[in-house]
Amino acid sequence: MADPAARHARLAPVIEASVLEVLRSGRYIGGPLVARAEAAVATHFGLAHGVGVGSGTEALWLILKALGVRRVAVPALSFFATAEAVVLAGAEPVFVDVLADRPLLDPAKVPADVDCVVAVHLFGMRCAVPSGLPVVSDAAQCAGWGHGRPDGVAAALSLYPSKTLGAAGDGGLVLTDDLELADRIRRLGTHGSSRRDEHAEVGTTSRLDAMHAAVVLAQMPHLEAAVSRRRAIADRYDAVCDHLSRDAGDPVHQYVVFSDERDALAARLDAAGVDTAVYYPHPMDTQPAFGGWRDSACPNAARYCARALSVPVHEDLADEDVERIAEFLAC
Repeated sequence: MADPAARHARLAPVIEASVLEVLRSGRYIGGPLVARAEAAVATHFGLAHGVGVGSGTEALWLILKALGVRRVAVPALSFFATAEAVVLAGAEPVFVDVLADRPLLDPAKVPADVDCVVAVHLFGMRCAVPSGLPVVSDAAQCAGWGHGRPDGVAAALSLYPSKTLGAAGDGGLVLTDDLELADRIRRLGTHGSSRRDEHAEVGTTSRLDAMHAAVVLAQMPHLEAAVSRRRAIADRYDAVCDHLSRDAGDPVHQYVVFSDERDALAARLDAAGVDTAVYYPHPMDTQPAFGGWRDSACPNAARYCARALSVPVHEDLADEDVERIAEFLAC
C-alpha cells in the first residue's frame, strides 16, 4: 500500500546528505532545518505558521487542548486518532454520520450543542463544514491536495512514513494563521515553556526531530510530481471501475472503491499478490474505547465500512504493476 523504501531510494542522495549534515551538527532538536520545514509545509497549504510536533495525533490533540474545547463533533468514519485526540484534550467526542454519497462528515447532522467541529478531509477529499461553529481541520491525509487552505482555526497534518509526504518515523505539524495559537502550541509541546526553566502551564514533549525535518524538506520539491503520478494511476483505475462505486475525491492519499462484494474482491487481489486495505473496518462510535458494545448510530458510516477497499496508488508503483492491478479491478 506504500513503499517508503522506494521513495527514499529515488531521493537518497539529497536525503542522506541532509541527514548526515544534521548528525554532524549535533543539533537534533529544533534548529534552522526544523524551522525551514515548518515554513515550507505551511506555505504549501497557504497558511502562515507551522509548528512541528511528534505526530499527527499530537498535532490534533494540541490544537484542541489549546482551544479548551469540551464537546467536539467528529465524523464516525475516520482513523481512531481523530476521536482519541478529543479525549486526550479532555473533551467529549460527539459522533456524526457521514454523507450518503461520500465518506465525509455530514454538516447538516452536526448538533447545535457542540463547541467545535473536527473536519476530517478523508483520503485528501475536502470536507464541507457547518457554518457558525469553530472548525479544526484533520488534514492528516492531505499533503499535496489541490483544494487550497484547510478550513478552520488550525489544521493537523501527519508525517507518518506511509503518507504522501512522510518522515522517517512519527512526525506531524500544526498549521495555522493564528500566531498566538501557534506560539501556545509550541509552548505546550515544550513542557509549557517558552523560556528556559520557566513553565507557564503543564504541557508535554511533542516536537519534530531535525532528521525528520530533513527528510520532509528533501521531498517537498517533488511533492507535486508525486501527486500527479498518483492522479494518473487513479485515472487508469477509474477507466476500468465502472462496475464499482468510487468517491470522486482526489487520490492524494488513498484510492478507495466501494463494493458489496468487497471481501471477495480483496481475496482475489490478495491471491494475485496485490496488497489491499480497509479504511476503516468499523465506525468509531463502535470502538470499545467509546462503548463499542452497541451498534453504530451512524448508518452511512457503517455502510461505507462494510464496502470500502483501498488498492495501491503510490507514486513508486511500476507501470506494469498499475496495469496488473487495473486488470483485477476490471474483473
